[in-house]
Amino acid sequence: MKKYTHKIVVLAFFSALFSGCVDLLEPAIQNNRDLESSYNEPRFAQGLIINGYARIPRNGWSFNDMATDDAVSNNENNAFFLVAGGQWASDNNPLNQWNNSNAAIQYLNIMIETADKVSFTVSNDLLDRMFADRIKGEAYGLRALFMFHLLQSHGGVADGQLLGVQVFNSPQDLTSEFNLPRSTFEASMQQLYADAEQALELLPTDYEDISNDAMVPEKYRALGASRNDYNRVFGEDARQLLSGRIAAAIRAQAALMAASPAFSQGNSTTWEDAANFAAEIIDMNNGVSGLAPTGLTWYANTSEINNLGGGVNTSEILWRASLGGPSSNLEAAHFPPTQFGNGLLNPTQNLVDAFPDANGYPLSHPSSNYDLNNPYANRDPRLNHFIISNGRTAGPNNQTINTSADGGTNDGINRVEVSTRTGYYMRKLLRQDVNLNPVSVNGQLHIMPRIRYTEIYLIYAEAANEAWGPTTTGGNGYSAYDVIKAIRQRAGIGLNNGDAYLESIKNDQNAMRTLIRNERRLELCFEGFRFWDLRRWDLDLTETARGIRIQNNGSQIINVQNRVFDNHMKYGPIPLSEVLKYSAISQNTGW
Repeated sequence: MKKYTHKIVVLAFFSALFSGCVDLLEPAIQNNRDLESSYNEPRFAQGLIINGYARIPRNGWSFNDMATDDAVSNNENNAFFLVAGGQWASDNNPLNQWNNSNAAIQYLNIMIETADKVSFTVSNDLLDRMFADRIKGEAYGLRALFMFHLLQSHGGVADGQLLGVQVFNSPQDLTSEFNLPRSTFEASMQQLYADAEQALELLPTDYEDISNDAMVPEKYRALGASRNDYNRVFGEDARQLLSGRIAAAIRAQAALMAASPAFSQGNSTTWEDAANFAAEIIDMNNGVSGLAPTGLTWYANTSEINNLGGGVNTSEILWRASLGGPSSNLEAAHFPPTQFGNGLLNPTQNLVDAFPDANGYPLSHPSSNYDLNNPYANRDPRLNHFIISNGRTAGPNNQTINTSADGGTNDGINRVEVSTRTGYYMRKLLRQDVNLNPVSVNGQLHIMPRIRYTEIYLIYAEAANEAWGPTTTGGNGYSAYDVIKAIRQRAGIGLNNGDAYLESIKNDQNAMRTLIRNERRLELCFEGFRFWDLRRWDLDLTETARGIRIQNNGSQIINVQNRVFDNHMKYGPIPLSEVLKYSAISQNTGW
């Protein structure tokens, strides 16, 4: 086979390469190694794909919800506080994925072209072939993932055309042409789909050990592979690596984006495509009945989290980051001040009002039992799971949190710099058994999902309703209505009245659209979805973030922060540095 002359060098090499700073490469970089040296050093070769995993954006929380109508930051220097206040720019973009994702794709491209040459074992051509297939499958799946993040962050309209990003499906070197125009959004999506299909062809649905030789896939059994061979490469030791199930989920996420109003111009992806892609995963998960009963509080199910091991997921998690060790950083950032936290993310009154009455009716509906004088009574149970309102408890000792202005503690609204600005604190994602008291600090294990099954169910509900209406299945075993009913039942909505509100709108596509979007807002709050959802739906981005001020036993709804977004900001910018360096790269309109 053709020998490659690419050089594997330190990460700085590729960072410089992708920033276009070729002049920085003179004189020649030291400590570089020929690509051919990786052929007999599998760990060296696998470092390429490990770099791809390390660059996955959802390896940690972004909390970009603080730039939406769902939350604000109590730190005026926070990047999303500044974005929401009008300081989002092509040279000041905390949501930038251009450099990170393109660098990852470069490493993955080298891995794809190198894998077949690497000796992963000692003189076992069959195992080398199987390892190469797996690693190439992972690389294709990861490449689809990074394309999704590039399109989400940088796809947009330029010169009247919906554009995606530059498509690089082979490694770049110093002789490559970088001054290339962006591909159309459609062409970028087709590259993503092709990569997902390659991953599905090469990877098992899940990495699990098999019990006999007859279970070895035919393509490997025909070459003489045994059960032990298969398990060595595709068995449970590989759990949490990108699998066929994960590749299918990435495809569904991308298809939902592509079918949405902001991205549908000249785009062949349909709502039906997105629904069917999601249905494939739901079917793998036993249909609607597979919705995890404990999925609502996945972040706080201590027995499930503490007993995880060996790459196993809880029933709610499709793919997750590594658990790591016990920590208290998340709680330190977001616990209320009396629990020794910095109260960073403050949920808004806008979001609180989106939680319906316990009987399922929106608060504005005549059949709602909402009481202005007792606003947190008889509400959707998710409200108390996800948000700390005045009088609720928090922390390892279940201490009452008083957010009133005259409550006498630093938990009160605007009392000190780390106090809430809205009258609310975030509860979701946090483990209340973390103790931040300086004399007895203790951390706990946290689970960080990259993809939750509930997200997949919500993808199906949204796409199926748009494709076929609320109650038509489109050939699948369930409808949008069936999925939403199951999600609301799990949440404890309408248990005493058969969810009369849902039943009243089950044949109204427009009303069901509003409900599905609201269910997505609630179920996925604080997980980094709202910022992108508002944009792909082409909705108003400027709704003022509101809060509640409680004082003298009375309350007043207050405006907390205006949202300053122009219409063109439904799309993110191409980094200014790239547009200045490369004349062929068009900037999205308005930036």
